[in-house]
Amino acid sequence: MGRMQLQTGAVLDGFLIGEKIHQGGMAEIWEVTKAGIDVPLVMKIPLILDGDDPTMIVGFEQEMMILPRLTGPHVPRCYGCGDFSAQPYLVMEKIAGESLLSRFKQAPIPLEEVIDLGARIATALCSLHKQDVIHLDLKPSNIMLRPLTGDPTAPGGEAVFIDFGLSRHLRLPDLLAEEFRVPMGTAPYIAPEQVLKLREEPRSDIFALGVLLYTLATGQRPFGNPEHKTKALLRRLHEQPVPPRMLRKDMPGFLQEIILRCLEVKPERRYPTAQQLAFDLSHPDHVALTERATRKPVGWLRNFLAGRFANSADAPLSRIESYRHATTAPIIMVAVDLSPEGAPLREQVQSLTAMLLEAKPLARLACVNVLKTARLGIDTMTEEDGTSTHVKRLVELKNWAAPMRLPPERVTYHVLEAPDAAEILLSFARNNHVDHLIVGARGSGGVRRYLGSVSTAIVAEATCSVTVARVPSAQQEEETMQESVLPAPTP
Repeated sequence: MGRMQLQTGAVLDGFLIGEKIHQGGMAEIWEVTKAGIDVPLVMKIPLILDGDDPTMIVGFEQEMMILPRLTGPHVPRCYGCGDFSAQPYLVMEKIAGESLLSRFKQAPIPLEEVIDLGARIATALCSLHKQDVIHLDLKPSNIMLRPLTGDPTAPGGEAVFIDFGLSRHLRLPDLLAEEFRVPMGTAPYIAPEQVLKLREEPRSDIFALGVLLYTLATGQRPFGNPEHKTKALLRRLHEQPVPPRMLRKDMPGFLQEIILRCLEVKPERRYPTAQQLAFDLSHPDHVALTERATRKPVGWLRNFLAGRFANSADAPLSRIESYRHATTAPIIMVAVDLSPEGAPLREQVQSLTAMLLEAKPLARLACVNVLKTARLGIDTMTEEDGTSTHVKRLVELKNWAAPMRLPPERVTYHVLEAPDAAEILLSFARNNHVDHLIVGARGSGGVRRYLGSVSTAIVAEATCSVTVARVPSAQQEEETMQESVLPAPTP
């Protein structure tokens, strides 16, 4: 089918065609308006010419299925689409910012900016993956950045993904996989499992983000710019990049740890979820360092053989691994009361936390304590012996979590200082994309009943699941003991 010849002033399904703002090899973008819609819009028209690659047509079909189902600030809102029987098109929100490509061309950029951009993109991936969508074509031109606003409470600065032509919606048919048998993606960013035509792995996007971070930090791509040929891409199944600290001496160990973890050949050795990656980028002091942080380059033969043998023992790169939704690797936050009178409650919270972690072996635990400060006046933040109260609480948190025997990469510790415990706990949970919050409730006395409590406020306002732990009252314990000694009922 030949493409429809659009021109400024024409009307298509009620959309008034404005100026053409982009002409690419696969699509053209027009500004459009429509009565009743007061946001800036663009219309994407695929270029369908005789002899065109059929993957382009199928990819546009895929995007028409996926984009209207997506919500949130990290994707453009869809306002309409046209069928292939007449004129295919997608009308979507026009993102006011610019693409990551402009900063990409200036790489290497300041490391603080690399970390900030990485956290924003990882946060966007959290939202996308929770909607059962894997992008599978992350690259600078497909990532937009909304403009920052002067108001810190207003939205702005979010990473926005565009172009879902190669994406996979895990609850919809995968037209690309059904019709084609070639690797799908952009060669420098394609993950090893994509080379083997596996399109069900969310951690493929984490690999691509690792490539972006590596390049933004060093100015070089970790795997060069290979041709999109299977033979060239097969090296991705065993190839390890030069450690980025060899290319940029001022890079801290934690950032190399994060980048190289993203670039692991096996998906299970990468971050389990994008939200755990976002957490590490936002809390560099809590990143657990392994040999990746100090890794040195190896010769090509050792690189080849090490990767070859390390990745052939089991089969994640030769068969489709069962899809692991983000709920199998949640971030669990536990609010720990470290006051002397809170000891019985700490035991209940610890027992409950251990039980949840046993059910979720990939979960990340964030142990949090609030050091309450006065709304007015100056607080004394030292103990009688001169020890920092903040440090003392941090040590107590670590001691509280020690019996659970979690490896360092699965647990972090945070002492938050604020006058309102509920408010700071809720803020921490929102900012770090916490999936499950565990909090203890001391009791239900008259003052708490009328003035409210921390646990009550958290249950009322949290945007994640909340579990409240309580210590059984003396009356409950007495009733339980009485029941245990009552004679069995006569049959």
